[in-house]
Amino acid sequence: MIIDKFKDRASICELCSWVSFAPSNYYYESRTGKPGAKPSTHTWRTDGTRVLNSQLLDEIRSTLEAEFCCYGYRNVTSVLRDKAYLINHKKVYRIMDENKLLLGKVISSKGKRCFVQHRRIDASRPMEYLCLDIKYVWVEGEKRNYYLLSIQDVYSRMILKQILKSSIRKYDVIDLFRSIDLKYGIKGVKIRNDNGSQFIANDVKRYLMNMEAQQEFTHIATPEENAYIEAFHSILQREVIM
Repeated sequence: MIIDKFKDRASICELCSWVSFAPSNYYYESRTGKPGAKPSTHTWRTDGTRVLNSQLLDEIRSTLEAEFCCYGYRNVTSVLRDKAYLINHKKVYRIMDENKLLLGKVISSKGKRCFVQHRRIDASRPMEYLCLDIKYVWVEGEKRNYYLLSIQDVYSRMILKQILKSSIRKYDVIDLFRSIDLKYGIKGVKIRNDNGSQFIANDVKRYLMNMEAQQEFTHIATPEENAYIEAFHSILQREVIM
């Protein structure tokens, strides 16, 4: 560049004026990555506490997974504000967009799902049919929902495994089934669940397929197809939680 060639003989400003070149362009250095400030990693609440965006994402998912819910990012923003989050719709849009939760953007799940053929589950022996579901449990002391995942043997109505966590991911589901397999074995067992993101995840489907378990999904908005675990959670809500 001609400016670099003669910068030892005149100032940069003079050289730029001679060649009609703006000094700001000479000093400009291109940057990699997206322009602007980096996205925040936390979200504030009205009580002054900070919540990780990963926890906020779980809160958004729990809102969207409610029956008959078809909220866009603005409605989700209103729900979060009602739950004492200090957040604007732009941040909610960004998080939902990054995780494909906007209307018209669905959770990606490869392969076909095997939906239930019969609404009623008939089991003639233990460990023939398992059903599972996630229930939201409001923890008053923390002013937020926790998630209770229960796995039930249909024949005995026994709860084989449960976890209560601030968030439940696909790996938690796999870990529970791995524990059940070590104790009882799940080869050939039929497993019924709804279409929650934790259950339709490719890793969960692949794990159960490799274990030769038969996973089946209830139809959308038909909790009666998973009546036994729904009834258990209803009793738990009435007799224990309330």
